[in-house]
Amino acid sequence: MILQVLHCPNCQGTNVIRHGTTRQGKHRYRCQETLCQGGTFLLAYTYAGHSAEVKQPIVDIAMNASGIRDTARVLHVSPTTVIKELKKRGLRYNWCIIPCWQS
Repeated sequence: MILQVLHCPNCQGTNVIRHGTTRQGKHRYRCQETLCQGGTFLLAYTYAGHSAEVKQPIVDIAMNASGIRDTARVLHVSPTTVIKELKKRGLRYNWCIIPCWQS
């Protein structure tokens, strides 16, 4: 039997238990560390936009003044995913072509 130590993608803690399955039959895991407050995660996501490895580069690319569509194209995710992640992080994207103070 092979034992695999799982690490939480948010806090890197090892206090992880199985927490059921998804509709597609993939195993879901729950972190029991106090930092995560019971957050759940999967080992392999069907859609790349849900994984933690894609969420941080969205913010990094946006901070380097790349557009929403460019970011989505580079990371192979939907522009809607990019906008939602930026909203979650509290970052504001300036949508105005003309400076907003002139309107």
